[in-house]
Amino acid sequence: MTEIPAVGLREPCPCGSGKRYKACHGKARARESIAHVTRPFAGLVSECDWVAFREIVPAATSPLTLREATDRRIILTTVLPLAWPALVRDNGDIYLALQVTTGSGDPSRDAADALLRALETELGAPVPPVGLPGPGPRLQDLVSDQPLVVTVHDNFDYWMADEASVDAPGVRDSLDRANSKVMPTVRLTSVDSAYWVDMGGKVFLRWVMPQPEEALLDALARLHVAGHIALPDVPSRFVGSFRADGLLVPVWELTEGTSAQDVESSAATFGQQLATAFDVTDSLTSPERRARAGLQNRQITLR
Repeated sequence: MTEIPAVGLREPCPCGSGKRYKACHGKARARESIAHVTRPFAGLVSECDWVAFREIVPAATSPLTLREATDRRIILTTVLPLAWPALVRDNGDIYLALQVTTGSGDPSRDAADALLRALETELGAPVPPVGLPGPGPRLQDLVSDQPLVVTVHDNFDYWMADEASVDAPGVRDSLDRANSKVMPTVRLTSVDSAYWVDMGGKVFLRWVMPQPEEALLDALARLHVAGHIALPDVPSRFVGSFRADGLLVPVWELTEGTSAQDVESSAATFGQQLATAFDVTDSLTSPERRARAGLQNRQITLR
């Protein structure tokens, strides 16, 4: 079959049907563009932190290395002014954001499209949102197998590293609004992808875990019945979990005044307990099945 090229959605379809492209061959491309990917960052090193950047961390950055060598510096970030997908600084540095307001069912494809457009964008200019990107490379095709080196920021002042960021109308207001909503957040160092956050008087630990959901729920149920579902050695309460980009994120509420440092050793101990629970191959007992059902009923899905 002859490949039908993509054109503007309102233009005549190149197949000669007389219909607009969006009502003809554009339909199939649109469906392919918005197909939902359950785990969009699967296969990327530091998948859990990719999910955290997109879903739970207010302000953070990490350098990225591309598979194809480039002299450009690429910085992953959570969000940019005016929800831009990417920003090119005067010095050629590219900031790539994951928290955007538009996109298809595959955030990895969306981010890859923004990155490729940024590489072709003039210096000192934002990369604006566009329509659905259509088929093409994903982050897994572009980003090298290097773990993220996460820096959590107290505010978004890093947006203003050069004057180009300030030129666009509304950027300063966007910065002020974003800074007013930043929740103090700390990434733990004793375990991977666990984030302490102060949400205005209530303190939580949100831990993005890579294990398959069914197995993780089994392990958590075993710990619940054994009396080990709370974080050890610190006053805490397991409040449930949520799904984000195909991964489960258990959440604990901590006593007010509990710092991130206070939780480090407790999180490490809990991680060991969880690993031991994963090693159990016996079928769940009746109490464990009831506990699992309760854990499952307390889940929500972000995306």
